[in-house]
Amino acid sequence: MQSEMKAPSRREANKQERRQAILTVARRSFLENGYAATSMSGIASELGGSKSTLWSYYPSKEDLFAAVLDDATGAFRAALQDVLAPEGDFAETIHAFCRSFIEKITRDDALRLHRLVAAETTRFPEVGRIFASRGPEPTQQLLAGYLTAQIATGHMRDEDPVRAAGTLVSLCTGRIHHRLLWGTVTLQHGDVEAEADYAARVFLRAFAPQ
Repeated sequence: MQSEMKAPSRREANKQERRQAILTVARRSFLENGYAATSMSGIASELGGSKSTLWSYYPSKEDLFAAVLDDATGAFRAALQDVLAPEGDFAETIHAFCRSFIEKITRDDALRLHRLVAAETTRFPEVGRIFASRGPEPTQQLLAGYLTAQIATGHMRDEDPVRAAGTLVSLCTGRIHHRLLWGTVTLQHGDVEAEADYAARVFLRAFAPQ
């Protein structure tokens, strides 16, 4: 019989609470002030602690930004693993992925994060590198793994699964997401479902077996 998982000690629980408090303050600062204007000193001051305490959790602003992205995307990718169940119907799963992905990237905090990255990557290349490694790349890898299994079972044409995953993500981001980023439209009821349906139909026409 497996032993029951031990509850974290009070000391460990305090550390986890402190870490989450840091991420909450840092996320708000990055989104409201941008990457350049966010400082470790400012975050430490808002938290009411010393910079050395903050640095003991995150040695640099780059590490803190990466942790904020991990915190923001971890639950989403965990949910995607349930969506991309290999035993589900291929067409229905593709549609469910599109809907979940478009719902995520059209949320206000996701749009603000994309604007931050677009605005500051030229001056701070690490912003783009960290964002890509924590956001789009793991999601596409997860999707590519699912597509690989679908190719093996004959539910999808024998195409490069990595390129196919990139194609599906591009279909999900290429229409309403870009217009929302630049503020030329507002999200209306039914838009997410309509975009998901369009992206899924185009993808399936291109990659479903003949």
